[in-house]
Amino acid sequence: MKRWVPFLKSEPLVSVVRLSGVIAATGRGMNDAAIGPVLEKAFARRKPSAVALVINSPGGSPVQSSLIGARIRRLSEEKKVPVYAFVEDVAASGGYWIASAADEIWVDPTSIVGSIGVISSQFGLNEFIGRHGIERRVYTAGKSKSMLDPFQAEKASDVKRLKELLGDMHEVFKDQITTRRGSKLTTDKDLFTGEFWIGKRGVDLGLADGIGHMVPKMKEVFGKKVRFQNYGPRKGLLSRFGARMVNDAFDGLQERAEFSRFGL
Repeated sequence: MKRWVPFLKSEPLVSVVRLSGVIAATGRGMNDAAIGPVLEKAFARRKPSAVALVINSPGGSPVQSSLIGARIRRLSEEKKVPVYAFVEDVAASGGYWIASAADEIWVDPTSIVGSIGVISSQFGLNEFIGRHGIERRVYTAGKSKSMLDPFQAEKASDVKRLKELLGDMHEVFKDQITTRRGSKLTTDKDLFTGEFWIGKRGVDLGLADGIGHMVPKMKEVFGKKVRFQNYGPRKGLLSRFGARMVNDAFDGLQERAEFSRFGL
């Protein structure tokens, strides 16, 4: 009853938001459209002492990673609520981008962090369709409009342009990490190569602040009587009854592939 009595101080409250899965604008991936309203509630409801992000993501869309990270920082500054990130299996690539939006990052001894790089991959199908008597016809206005068409032979000029774009995106990623982690980072030459590390090594490099799990760490910071409130996106009625089983199956395969890059 104490929390409902006016003028009596209630125990500290920590809002907990789970950020799990591949980061993608579509499908069942984690994105700003789905996570944004959850974060808004977590920061605003019942005046929390802190927001704890429980992260388990191998990365994905740079844009969605940036949008989610920026929203976390905006809400933290507007509401004057500190943010703690707790990494479970992995916070790599875009997953680490989101983790870097927190004021502190805590990991398990076996968590994977890092992979600060950018990747683009696709299949080349031009020889396959040629063997089956299929002719690809493409007409454009603008010489780069059909860049990296998987049904045409790869062009050196397209690859060069793609690498320039990836390089520019990599610089944005590096700026995010150096801005957020600052002097905590070491000068290790492999820090921004796309390499990744586990637990203690990630702490040594400055990618994380220490080894720690969410509940005991929050009790250490806010006291043993700290309360927790979980927030997460609601599933629609149709998805709960399996109407999206086929799409979810394909999304699940993509997610499995992304996690497998880190041996998970």
